[in-house]
Amino acid sequence: MGAGRDRVAADAAARGIEVEFVERQAASSLEEAAAILGITPADIVKSLVVKRSDGTFLFAEIPGDRVISWPKLRALVGVNKLQLPDASLALEATGYERGTITPLGSTTAWPVYVDERIVGRRVSMGAGEHGASLFVEADALIAGLDATVADISEPAPQR
Repeated sequence: MGAGRDRVAADAAARGIEVEFVERQAASSLEEAAAILGITPADIVKSLVVKRSDGTFLFAEIPGDRVISWPKLRALVGVNKLQLPDASLALEATGYERGTITPLGSTTAWPVYVDERIVGRRVSMGAGEHGASLFVEADALIAGLDATVADISEPAPQR
C-alpha cells in the first residue's frame, strides 16, 4: 500500500467509514475503469476539486455518468463564481493527483457536496493513488464526512 492509500485508510477509519480497496490496472477513461471493475460508470463517483473565488476549495462528488451543474452548485454554495482548478492546484489543495482524488485523507478537509443520486448506493471512487479504487457505502461516506447532499449534477453531454 502506498502513502496515498494509507492516508485514505487512516482517515476513513478515524471517521468510522468502512472502505474496501481494489487493485486494478490503469484505465484511460472512467468508462474503462468501470468495465475493469465490473460496474457501470454511474457507480463510480468522481471527486472533483472546485475552487471558490476566495481561493478556498470544496469537493463535489458526482456520479461518473453525469457532470457538475454549475448553476445548481453555485446556488447551493451561495457564490456566483466557481471553477475547476488545473491539476497542479488540485494536487496542492488535496495532496492527490487527478484520477486518484478523494475527500478521504485530503491534506485539507474541504467541505464536501454530494450529488443526491449516490445516496443509498455502494460506489467506487479514487483511492488516493493510481492502480487502485475504493468501494464504500455512500451513506457511510456522507455521514462520516458530514457532507451536504443535494441535486448538483446534470446528464453528461452525449459524445
